Amino acid sequence: MNVSKVCLLVLLLGLAQLAILARCQEEEEEEGGESVTKEEEEDEDDDDEDDDDSEVKEENGVLVLNDANFDTFIADKDTVLLEFYAPWCGHCKQFAPEYEKIAKTLKENDPPIPVAKIDATAATAVAGRFEVSGYPTIKILKKGQTVDYDGSRTEDAIVTKVREVSDPNWTPPPEATLVLTKDNFDEEVNDADIMLVEFYAPWCGHCKRLAPEYEKAAQELSKRTPPIPLAKVDAIAETDLAKKFDVSGYPTLKIFRKGKPFDYNGPREKYGIVDYMIDQAGPPSKQIQATKQVQEFLKDGDDVIIIGIFNGEMDKAYQLYQDAANGLREDYKFHHTFSSEIAKFLKVTPGKLVVMQPEKFQSKHEPKMNILDLKDSTDGSEIKDHVAKHALPLVGHRKTSNDAKRYAKRPLVVIYYTVDFSFDYRVATQYWRSKVLEVAKDFPEYTFAISDEEDYSSEIKDLGLIDSGEDINAAILDEGGKKYAMEPEEFDSDVLKEFILAFKKGKLKPIVKSQPVPKNNKGPVKTVVGKTFDTIVMDPKTDVLIEFYAPWCGHCKQLEPVYTELGKKYKNQKNLVIAKMDATANDMTDDHYKVEGFPTIYFAPSNNKKNPIKFEGGNRDLEHLSKFVEEHATKLTRTKEEL
Repeated sequence: MNVSKVCLLVLLLGLAQLAILARCQEEEEEEGGESVTKEEEEDEDDDDEDDDDSEVKEENGVLVLNDANFDTFIADKDTVLLEFYAPWCGHCKQFAPEYEKIAKTLKENDPPIPVAKIDATAATAVAGRFEVSGYPTIKILKKGQTVDYDGSRTEDAIVTKVREVSDPNWTPPPEATLVLTKDNFDEEVNDADIMLVEFYAPWCGHCKRLAPEYEKAAQELSKRTPPIPLAKVDAIAETDLAKKFDVSGYPTLKIFRKGKPFDYNGPREKYGIVDYMIDQAGPPSKQIQATKQVQEFLKDGDDVIIIGIFNGEMDKAYQLYQDAANGLREDYKFHHTFSSEIAKFLKVTPGKLVVMQPEKFQSKHEPKMNILDLKDSTDGSEIKDHVAKHALPLVGHRKTSNDAKRYAKRPLVVIYYTVDFSFDYRVATQYWRSKVLEVAKDFPEYTFAISDEEDYSSEIKDLGLIDSGEDINAAILDEGGKKYAMEPEEFDSDVLKEFILAFKKGKLKPIVKSQPVPKNNKGPVKTVVGKTFDTIVMDPKTDVLIEFYAPWCGHCKQLEPVYTELGKKYKNQKNLVIAKMDATANDMTDDHYKVEGFPTIYFAPSNNKKNPIKFEGGNRDLEHLSKFVEEHATKLTRTKEEL
């Protein structure tokens, strides 16, 4: 063997050894990698065990419940105390030490009573079931049934209540809310001086949220002397009662005085209901005894002043006045007096009703006082008409609190600017108001008002005037929801007068908030926008089912596939249109289509567009919607298959 062959053999042996070493190293790395992976798996298993939400843990004696373990835990428990909290809630943090003491005390009870807490921001399913809307919320569960707790958040009060509920002989107190049906309605309501009645639907979410607050208010008001009764009517079961009192939505609350119904416009939580009904149970008119009070109304008042002048409480006219005031107490403040000094100050004799404006709303263009002679034969409607006719000054201050009813009459001319009657800004406010007065006196058929531009910024935006560049803007709000904006121009009486005359002659085009008109609108559900509302919904040739929705509304999103199926079902009906409209981005150009919640569905018959029929009281599924359509359709044709 020569030298070259020996060298080659050595080289080959060296390469082989290197290959073997490399392979061994790879195997060692692979084995090491496997051990790391196993350790990671063991760590992950430990983590999984740590994150097992079904395990009931304990923190300082308080059990921690969540969506995963709640039902299992309470299933076999007689009594459980629950606290729903939010981690960021200051009241919850302050309450925590007290709650831990409560847990310790009840743990030592015989038998022990479990005390638990639920993070309502994490356990949203459980919190939703209990309709938790504030923190902390305390509930007691008795054999799975909820017992609300409204007492003080102290150890003594809570422990006492929980022990009371845990007694084997404890039964929930009877409902304080009366249940009315057609069989007992008249008897109960007609005999009551005052009663609040809720018309509800069993499936209505708003009704379910109101129910506990309403019952708490009923309990509280039942303790008064005399008590103020609260009652409820299942409007789905008692359809005749619901129809009799024009119930069109749920819940509808009405105040009854000796059987006469009045709208309830108060709060919908316990303390608000209680305070409101106590106020309503009092007399509708407050007595004034000193001339100074009338002088203060005139000097510092911000609203219409209504005073009845009488000899005494036995005057028949006084009783008529009280009855009429009851019907308007939601809208106005009524006063009365038996003082001869006040009668002398007002330059009237007893038996008169005086309606006047505070000094800041008086002008040379209108009388300072409007007087109605009250006789024994005076009808209550005369009193109401007199008040309503003179409640507004020639140019009043339209505010968000009084807009809906006070300024419902159309056409309404509104001037927007910085309205401020405080001492520093009163002169400027009255300067521009005086400019409006000069015009208003010549148009008695119109209502005029000034409105603060900040209070009505959204309205100004809808009018396209938010970037007008002018300090003072004007608009006319007309019948049917139509509105007209004055072109931005330096404001003066003459400019305003020209704008009104142009409106009167029909030379102005209404402003309509609208999304762009869809280029393709041939789907099973037609899209309506502000600009096409009249041509589609108000078309006298077709029946139209229109859904008003909001893009963010969860109920609307759930309805969408059903509504599309409905559109497909009737797509071959030439005289029937299934339509929808984003009510947050478009104007309805007819105010008979009122939208107070989402979704709202109306059927607009071809022969009666001004009286649409609202869909309510049924499930929003294909079957019920189809039945609603076919019940009200005026031009529905039947296919051969249906015949």
